[in-house]
Amino acid sequence: MTDILPISPEQADLRDAVGKVASRYGHKYFVDCATSHSEPTELYEELGAAGFLGVHLPEEYGGGGAGLTELCAVIEEVAAAGCPLLMMVIAPAICGSILAAHGSAELKRTWLPGLADGTRTMSFAITEPDAGSNTHALKTTARRDGGDYVISGTKYWISGADQADAILVVTRDGDAGSERDTPMSMFVVPAGAGGLSMQPIEAELVQPEKQFTVFFDQVRVPAAALVGEAGKGFRAVFAGLNPERVTAAAISNGISRYALERATRYARERAVWKTPIGAHQGVAHPLAECYIAVTQARLLTARAAELADQGDRSGEAVNLAKFAAAEASLKTLDQAIQVHGGNGLSREYGLADLWFLARMLRTAPTSREMVLNFVAQHSLGLPASY
Repeated sequence: MTDILPISPEQADLRDAVGKVASRYGHKYFVDCATSHSEPTELYEELGAAGFLGVHLPEEYGGGGAGLTELCAVIEEVAAAGCPLLMMVIAPAICGSILAAHGSAELKRTWLPGLADGTRTMSFAITEPDAGSNTHALKTTARRDGGDYVISGTKYWISGADQADAILVVTRDGDAGSERDTPMSMFVVPAGAGGLSMQPIEAELVQPEKQFTVFFDQVRVPAAALVGEAGKGFRAVFAGLNPERVTAAAISNGISRYALERATRYARERAVWKTPIGAHQGVAHPLAECYIAVTQARLLTARAAELADQGDRSGEAVNLAKFAAAEASLKTLDQAIQVHGGNGLSREYGLADLWFLARMLRTAPTSREMVLNFVAQHSLGLPASY
């Protein structure tokens, strides 16, 4: 399904190499890790050692020096092999991009090489129980205390916090004023820091990365843990949010490709009354529509990544790609399950266990409603609704 994408021979080689690594593990490996509550360490570290995880990070810190276009290719190919790993979005895409753009030289030296080669991971904590999509309403605070900062508050739905070597946390300044003008800061909080604790969130998601409520109870970190400038963290956050959304789109596109490949193979092989079911338009046409939707989403994602690599931070293409990819993924996965009939719900066929993850990507990292708000206001020029 890559023929229609505007990719270079080097990017085609990258996709092929990543696909070969990920396909050696496959969907069963992914599910086994998810159901046994174990990390996909072997796959993750092999991808890192090959230079794939850090393909977009600066070469001087162990990265490949390429861009978001190449990282999206890596993430999509891994997901297309049946291994949609959220940690690939969280650690290299969000945290790595933020640190590369705004981290001090010390933070870059400490964290980027490990994020690039897969030997270290980092979780990202911005969401809170009462803030939702309104980042200005964050209540987690960072208060200056001599040469340190003291962080207090609660973060919610934090993926992979238990397996991360550190958490990149977004806070409001302790003495901040009104909500809209709240100065924000970001800090790298090492795992095991005093006052840091977490509680798992019971969820239906089948994925190796678990979800947590994370508590910061007077967590003390040195001033060197500050990312960028104090009070200007909101601007720095966007160095990670756009990569988050476009790489989330890449995961959705990979799930779509995985589901479509399974569905079309089954439709060619499964015969009822001596005729392959794929010969019937009732089966073939919905799959053809899914292919069109997936191709549109992949083209949008490729364009969004290209614009991001050119320095475009407007967000329009990124939001369009995230929306289209999530919608196409759910549609394609559901149709693949339908093509399989009762087998579509069997674990043997490896489809139904992806449904909740595909559904989550319709809500996170930003909901479809917030994307539609953005498009209505910024693309169509309609009055703001909030």
